[in-house]
Amino acid sequence: MKPAAFPAPRPHGLEVRHEGFAGTLALRCATEADLGALESLYAATRAEELAAAPWPEATKVAFIGQQFALQHHHYVTHYPDADFLVLAAGPLVVGRFYRWRASAPAEPDVVIDVSLLPTWRGQGLGEALLRAAMAQAAARSRGLALQVLHHNGGARRLYERLGFSIVGDSGAHLAMRWPRAA
Repeated sequence: MKPAAFPAPRPHGLEVRHEGFAGTLALRCATEADLGALESLYAATRAEELAAAPWPEATKVAFIGQQFALQHHHYVTHYPDADFLVLAAGPLVVGRFYRWRASAPAEPDVVIDVSLLPTWRGQGLGEALLRAAMAQAAARSRGLALQVLHHNGGARRLYERLGFSIVGDSGAHLAMRWPRAA
Protein backbone atom coordinates (compact mmCIF):
# COMPACT_ATOMS: atom_id res chain seq x y z
CA MET A 1 0.00 0.00 0.00
CA LYS A 2 1.37 3.40 -1.00
CA PRO A 3 1.46 5.86 1.94
CA ALA A 4 -1.07 8.67 1.87
CA ALA A 5 0.40 11.91 0.58
CA PHE A 6 1.17 14.89 2.75
CA PRO A 7 -0.93 17.96 1.93
CA ALA A 8 0.59 20.58 -0.34
CA PRO A 9 3.12 22.73 1.53
CA ARG A 10 1.84 26.06 2.82
CA PRO A 11 3.36 28.76 4.99
CA HIS A 12 3.34 27.63 8.60
CA GLY A 13 4.84 30.73 10.23
CA LEU A 14 6.75 28.82 12.90
CA GLU A 15 10.41 29.45 13.61
CA VAL A 16 12.64 27.44 15.91
CA ARG A 17 14.21 29.97 18.23
CA HIS A 18 16.69 28.24 20.45
CA GLU A 19 20.05 29.53 21.59
CA GLY A 20 22.89 27.36 20.38
CA PHE A 21 20.99 26.04 17.39
CA ALA A 22 20.58 29.17 15.27
CA GLY A 23 21.39 28.50 11.65
CA THR A 24 21.75 24.75 12.11
CA LEU A 25 18.11 23.73 12.23
CA ALA A 26 15.34 24.15 9.69
CA LEU A 27 11.63 23.61 10.17
CA ARG A 28 10.10 22.73 6.82
CA CYS A 29 7.06 21.01 5.35
CA ALA A 30 7.36 17.23 5.18
CA THR A 31 7.39 15.53 1.78
CA GLU A 32 7.10 11.94 0.64
CA ALA A 33 10.92 11.91 0.42
CA ASP A 34 10.95 12.25 4.24
CA LEU A 35 8.85 9.14 4.92
CA GLY A 36 11.84 6.85 5.47
CA ALA A 37 13.42 9.25 7.96
CA LEU A 38 10.07 9.79 9.66
CA GLU A 39 9.60 6.02 10.00
CA SER A 40 13.06 5.80 11.60
CA LEU A 41 12.09 8.61 13.97
CA TYR A 42 8.88 6.76 14.83
CA ALA A 43 10.90 3.59 15.48
CA ALA A 44 13.12 5.55 17.88
CA THR A 45 10.04 6.67 19.83
CA ARG A 46 9.00 3.02 20.25
CA ALA A 47 12.47 1.48 20.83
CA GLU A 48 12.28 1.23 24.62
CA GLU A 49 8.83 -0.32 24.49
CA LEU A 50 9.84 -2.86 21.82
CA ALA A 51 13.08 -3.80 23.57
CA ALA A 52 10.97 -5.69 26.11
CA ALA A 53 8.96 -7.56 23.46
CA PRO A 54 10.10 -11.18 23.01
CA TRP A 55 9.78 -10.97 19.22
CA PRO A 56 12.40 -11.69 16.59
CA GLU A 57 13.99 -8.53 15.16
CA ALA A 58 12.28 -9.02 11.78
CA THR A 59 8.90 -9.08 13.52
CA LYS A 60 9.70 -5.86 15.38
CA VAL A 61 10.76 -4.15 12.14
CA ALA A 62 7.57 -5.28 10.39
CA PHE A 63 5.45 -4.18 13.34
CA ILE A 64 7.03 -0.71 13.39
CA GLY A 65 6.53 -0.37 9.62
CA GLN A 66 2.86 -1.27 9.92
CA GLN A 67 2.27 0.97 12.93
CA PHE A 68 4.00 3.92 11.26
CA ALA A 69 1.97 3.43 8.07
CA LEU A 70 -1.29 3.30 10.04
CA GLN A 71 -0.39 6.36 12.11
CA HIS A 72 0.67 8.31 9.02
CA HIS A 73 -2.55 7.38 7.22
CA HIS A 74 -4.61 8.41 10.26
CA TYR A 75 -2.88 11.78 10.57
CA VAL A 76 -3.11 12.81 6.91
CA THR A 77 -6.69 11.50 6.62
CA HIS A 78 -8.08 13.12 9.78
CA TYR A 79 -6.02 16.30 9.55
CA PRO A 80 -5.75 16.91 5.78
CA ASP A 81 -5.06 20.62 6.24
CA ALA A 82 -2.53 20.29 9.07
CA ASP A 83 1.05 21.49 9.08
CA PHE A 84 3.24 18.38 8.80
CA LEU A 85 6.67 19.76 9.61
CA VAL A 86 10.09 18.16 9.93
CA LEU A 87 12.93 19.55 11.98
CA ALA A 88 16.14 19.05 10.05
CA ALA A 89 19.79 19.53 10.94
CA GLY A 90 21.26 19.73 7.47
CA PRO A 91 20.07 16.61 5.62
CA LEU A 92 19.23 14.74 8.85
CA VAL A 93 15.60 14.72 10.02
CA VAL A 94 15.87 15.02 13.81
CA GLY A 95 12.21 15.59 14.64
CA ARG A 96 8.68 16.21 13.53
CA PHE A 97 6.06 18.71 14.58
CA TYR A 98 2.53 18.12 13.31
CA ARG A 99 0.01 20.81 14.11
CA TRP A 100 -3.55 21.61 13.02
CA ARG A 101 -4.72 25.21 13.06
CA ALA A 102 -8.38 25.53 14.00
CA SER A 103 -10.70 27.50 11.75
CA ALA A 104 -13.62 27.93 14.17
CA PRO A 105 -13.03 30.68 16.75
CA ALA A 106 -13.98 28.52 19.75
CA GLU A 107 -11.68 25.63 18.78
CA PRO A 108 -8.09 25.33 19.97
CA ASP A 109 -5.22 24.60 17.62
CA VAL A 110 -4.00 21.02 18.08
CA VAL A 111 -0.48 19.69 18.43
CA ILE A 112 -0.95 16.33 16.73
CA ASP A 113 2.57 15.07 17.32
CA VAL A 114 5.94 16.31 18.47
CA SER A 115 8.83 13.83 18.33
CA LEU A 116 12.60 14.14 18.45
CA LEU A 117 15.38 11.62 17.97
CA PRO A 118 16.71 10.53 21.38
CA THR A 119 20.03 12.38 20.97
CA TRP A 120 18.12 15.63 20.30
CA ARG A 121 15.82 15.39 23.33
CA GLY A 122 16.33 17.32 26.54
CA GLN A 123 17.92 20.31 24.80
CA GLY A 124 14.89 22.60 24.72
CA LEU A 125 13.87 21.99 21.11
CA GLY A 126 10.44 20.58 21.94
CA GLU A 127 9.85 23.54 24.24
CA ALA A 128 10.92 25.96 21.50
CA LEU A 129 8.48 24.36 19.03
CA LEU A 130 5.65 24.46 21.55
CA ARG A 131 6.34 28.06 22.52
CA ALA A 132 6.23 29.05 18.84
CA ALA A 133 2.89 27.26 18.40
CA MET A 134 1.56 28.83 21.61
CA ALA A 135 2.53 32.31 20.45
CA GLN A 136 0.86 31.74 17.10
CA ALA A 137 -2.28 30.34 18.74
CA ALA A 138 -2.44 33.29 21.14
CA ALA A 139 -2.06 35.74 18.26
CA ARG A 140 -5.11 34.07 16.69
CA SER A 141 -7.01 34.11 20.04
CA ARG A 142 -6.90 30.32 20.23
CA GLY A 143 -5.84 27.84 22.85
CA LEU A 144 -3.65 24.85 22.14
CA ALA A 145 -4.61 21.23 22.78
CA LEU A 146 -2.57 18.03 22.78
CA GLN A 147 -2.49 14.52 24.15
CA VAL A 148 0.31 12.79 26.06
CA LEU A 149 0.76 9.15 26.96
CA HIS A 150 0.32 8.48 30.68
CA HIS A 151 3.79 6.95 30.91
CA ASN A 152 5.54 9.90 29.18
CA GLY A 153 6.35 11.79 32.37
CA GLY A 154 9.03 13.98 30.79
CA ALA A 155 6.67 15.38 28.16
CA ARG A 156 3.90 15.81 30.70
CA ARG A 157 6.18 17.81 33.01
CA LEU A 158 7.20 20.03 30.07
CA TYR A 159 3.58 20.66 29.12
CA GLU A 160 2.59 21.47 32.69
CA ARG A 161 5.59 23.82 33.05
CA LEU A 162 4.36 25.63 29.91
CA GLY A 163 0.90 26.09 31.43
CA PHE A 164 -1.02 23.14 29.97
CA SER A 165 -3.64 21.54 32.24
CA ILE A 166 -5.21 18.11 32.12
CA VAL A 167 -8.74 18.29 30.73
CA GLY A 168 -9.44 14.61 30.05
CA ASP A 169 -8.23 11.04 30.37
CA SER A 170 -8.87 8.39 27.70
CA GLY A 171 -7.07 5.62 29.57
CA ALA A 172 -3.80 5.58 27.61
CA HIS A 173 -3.58 9.35 27.03
CA LEU A 174 -4.17 12.52 28.97
CA ALA A 175 -5.81 15.37 27.06
CA MET A 176 -4.17 18.67 27.90
CA ARG A 177 -5.04 22.24 27.06
CA TRP A 178 -3.23 25.53 27.15
CA PRO A 179 -5.73 28.34 27.55
CA ARG A 180 -6.08 31.03 24.95
CA ALA A 181 -4.41 34.30 25.86
CA ALA A 182 -6.45 36.67 28.00
